[in-house]
Amino acid sequence: MSAAPHASRTHFDPYRLDPRDILEPPVGLANILRKIGPGIVLAASIVGSGELIATTALGAKVGYTMLWLVIVSCLIKSVVQAFLGRYVIARAETGLDAVNHIPGPRTKHFNWVIVAWAIMVFLTLFQIAAMFIGVSQVMFRLTDIAVGAWVIIFWVLTLVLLLGGGYARMERLAMVKVGLFTLITLLAAVLLMTSPSFSVAEMASGFRFELPSQGMAIAIAVFGITGVGATELYIYTYWCVEKGYARYTGPYEDGEAWRRRARGWAHVMNVDVVFSMIIYTVATVAFYLLGAGILHAMGQVPNGAEMIDVLSNIYTQTLGGWARYLFYVGAIIILFGTIVAATAGHSRMCSDLMRILGQYDKDDLRARNRWRDVFVVVLTVIPVVMFWIFGQAPVQMVTWGGMAQAAMLPIISCATLYLYYRHMRRTLVAPGWMVALLWIAAIFIIGFVIPSLAGELKKMFG
Repeated sequence: MSAAPHASRTHFDPYRLDPRDILEPPVGLANILRKIGPGIVLAASIVGSGELIATTALGAKVGYTMLWLVIVSCLIKSVVQAFLGRYVIARAETGLDAVNHIPGPRTKHFNWVIVAWAIMVFLTLFQIAAMFIGVSQVMFRLTDIAVGAWVIIFWVLTLVLLLGGGYARMERLAMVKVGLFTLITLLAAVLLMTSPSFSVAEMASGFRFELPSQGMAIAIAVFGITGVGATELYIYTYWCVEKGYARYTGPYEDGEAWRRRARGWAHVMNVDVVFSMIIYTVATVAFYLLGAGILHAMGQVPNGAEMIDVLSNIYTQTLGGWARYLFYVGAIIILFGTIVAATAGHSRMCSDLMRILGQYDKDDLRARNRWRDVFVVVLTVIPVVMFWIFGQAPVQMVTWGGMAQAAMLPIISCATLYLYYRHMRRTLVAPGWMVALLWIAAIFIIGFVIPSLAGELKKMFG
């Protein structure tokens, strides 16, 4: 793989376009695969509380009924992800810059979409708190050291890994996590096939496109956070910027050279989206089927302080008691890895928000990184405080965060359509079939989320 253009420079700003960074897009699948990465980092943050906790809990509660929704959730939102990545390449803007173009109520610096995003990010910190609880519950069972102490230990480890770290560090960490949880997922699939409670006929019942009579709140949360959640759709634009897709394309020029590079790097980005989609779809479906095939048959739904013990049954019921420790290793990798990856993404977005609010200039990389590190601390302290306030209710915490993400999906879907038709450079328009998929995705997201969420909120507060 050829060195990146900035490799010879001591300092470079991944958010600034510089003609010295221009790079021709790779040709051939092998060369393209060497340039993917943002999707892998995203996959590291995706496979976490949604898959191990919420998805498995949904399967345990409703059986195979919602299998269709889990698969649709993973596939359909990747279309929105691809269009946001394309926008980044065309306009060299971050996710928050992009949605700040959306018309509607606004202040001097930001609009209503950014306000909605900020509220969502705060609520998704409940998911981070749930992951701190989950991984700490595992360590409590291994060491008999209190869960609260382990929450603090994992908080410190998160700071050590993230403070001062750039994209390259995150990509390396993500590669390790993705490789490990891929092995765990393959093992999970083998476990499912050997489970006496599994049957192909029952699994096929998950494609009747039915909604459950109970567990709808978890179902909405699962749709919000499985596959690419609303937070990941925003975050992906930052990983694309830091990977260099817009920089490699170069400053906009009305000519064939820029158009060729833009289309080439958009193709690389599309491969990145598809590759990561395959990874997290397989992992998500595997954990859902384990919940439906094993826990549902046992009549056990993970919850509270016993969440980890109940979840471990997906291994121990097939392999025996010794497999509990195998599950513990997998849970640590999945949950702690997601804490790190999700916090890395959120901290970049919050740092960018400070720029939008006028706290530093666009070209001030040192200030951007300083704010990023500030938010690494803030965005991990808040979940720790949530743990001490709300106690051990991880499934409920994941559900709250997931419902917040689900509520954001119609907004970001409509925003993506607006940006494509009003702000996308005409030299980088997508093929007609991709545009059709974007419309289908947006219509499905709006048609499922708004009525489902409204009905569930009416039950909760009506």
